[in-house]
Order: sequence, then structure tokens, then C-alpha cells
Amino acid sequence: MKRYLMPLLLVLAACAPRVGEAGPTLEGPVGFYPALTGLEWVYLPEGESLSAPPYRLKVEGPGVLGGEEALRFRSFGRGEDRVYFRQVKEGVRLLGFQEPSARVTFTPPLLEYPPEGLLQVGYRWGGRTEVKVELLAPSGREPLASGALSYTMEVLESREVRVPAGTFRVFRIRQSFKDERGEALYEVWFAPGVGEVRTREGRVLLERNFR
Repeated sequence: MKRYLMPLLLVLAACAPRVGEAGPTLEGPVGFYPALTGLEWVYLPEGESLSAPPYRLKVEGPGVLGGEEALRFRSFGRGEDRVYFRQVKEGVRLLGFQEPSARVTFTPPLLEYPPEGLLQVGYRWGGRTEVKVELLAPSGREPLASGALSYTMEVLESREVRVPAGTFRVFRIRQSFKDERGEALYEVWFAPGVGEVRTREGRVLLERNFR
């Protein structure tokens, strides 16, 4: 069963909305790690035409996963429909995510980003979490796979990047995930007060509905 673990966790792969549908622009501060209900980001896979169907990420509001209160971040487009459950306080912690047919939970939550004051070039963080994958069937949840996952994040540099949404000063972060099958490496670009300008799936920011 563990052969299912890495694909479900790390191929965080997207109903196809049109470019220019991020909703009305919201004004005002959104915080270092933006997480206000109603915030929305629009992404395209790196290198694709601006006319291609995008992916969208939206903060839907409060939710609960495994008895823990969290915020619901919904990612959708091109057939993807996934809800991430995050706690944004003293950093950003991922409790798990859910799709129509499956749920993945992390115990303890996976620390995606450290407290604001620690995010700087050269900073490293990580940990180890137990992962549980369940199928969501009409009869209820059915266990599919479980296992340990270790991870390490490192801020490689701070630099200016240009993407379809504009030019941003970002932290370039390398992410490493390991389970018994091996290691997977990813790169994320994070801009304070903006969010992920490049996601681990290789999607770059096309637009957002806040300034």
C-alpha cells in the first residue's frame, strides 16, 4: 500500500476557468503569509501560453480536519479539485488535504513556512510526520496507505523574478521530501505579502485579487 504514498503526497497536481476571472481586487494589508478569506491566486504552468486554462487557489474560510481547526485553501482547474487545510499562525502548517475520492493527513502537521522573523536566506527547517491516506467511499473512510515522511526546507536566496503577474522580490526555497521509496525535490518562490509566486508544481503567478 505504501507505493501509493509518494504519488498522493508529492504530485500535488486542476472545471477550467478563464484568465481574468480572479474576482474584484481587494485592498489593504493581507499579512506576511496571506490567508484572509476571499483571497485568490491564478496560476499557469511555467512556460505555457497565457491563453491556456489556468489553475486557481482560493481561501474559502474556516474548516476542520481531524478535529483540528484550520483554513481551507481550495485549488482547482483542469479537472483538479483539492482542498488544503492549513493553520496560519507562527508560520504555516499543513494538516492535510482532501480530494473528492481521498483524504491525506499529516501527524504532526507539516511545517510549510516558519514564523515570519525566521524566513531569511540560509534558514533551514524540517521535520518528520506520519502520513495517513484514506479513500472516501459512500460507506465512509477506508484506509489505503500510511507511513513516515521526512522533509527539509532551505531558503537558497532572495532575488527579483519576473512572472506574468509582474516583478517580485522572492525567497527561493528548496523543498526535499523523503519516504522509504526515495526523495523528491521541489522549488518554491515565496513573496511576503503576496504568497507563492511559483508553486512546487511549477506553476507561476498570473494574477491575484488583492494588492
